[in-house]
Amino acid sequence: MIWEGFGALPFVLKKKVIVLEHKTQKVSARALSLFAAKAQRALGLRDEINIRITSNRELQGLNRRFRKKDKPTDVLSFPSAMPKVAGDIAISADIAATSAAKLGHSTETEVKILILHGLLHLAGYNHENDNGRMRARETQLRRQLKLPTGLIERAHAGGGRQSVEKSSKPSSSGHHQGSRK
Repeated sequence: MIWEGFGALPFVLKKKVIVLEHKTQKVSARALSLFAAKAQRALGLRDEINIRITSNRELQGLNRRFRKKDKPTDVLSFPSAMPKVAGDIAISADIAATSAAKLGHSTETEVKILILHGLLHLAGYNHENDNGRMRARETQLRRQLKLPTGLIERAHAGGGRQSVEKSSKPSSSGHHQGSRK
């Protein structure tokens, strides 16, 4: 089925806010849903947000289709044109687990970091061209929500992204923001 022009990815039609397509150890859909709701309120996003935690394979397919990059990535955000739907976030459980192990925290914590980053994109932030506004907001929310170092801070710390994308250049539409055009 082709979803071009529909405004959201196919999983936007599911009732669940968090869809765990790729089961990982010690990752609770309930805990992630509670975190996402708290972060969403902190950002002032009132519309529905859908989060899909899935495999590298699916993220690679989405990245190829919407960003023309044929490789997996950690998080993609898809703003929606549908009323009362802010958009969708897709997260690679594989990359989250690898990054968590490298950084010394749980996979669930890493997924929360990726959810926050995706939510910021859905709220209209774009760290590629906002003169540090997204980085400042991510840092503030990360502290408020008691999360370790965020994605933008990692990239600016000189170590690059802790994912398969660390050596790639961001797209002009936003590093992890998909486009349905």
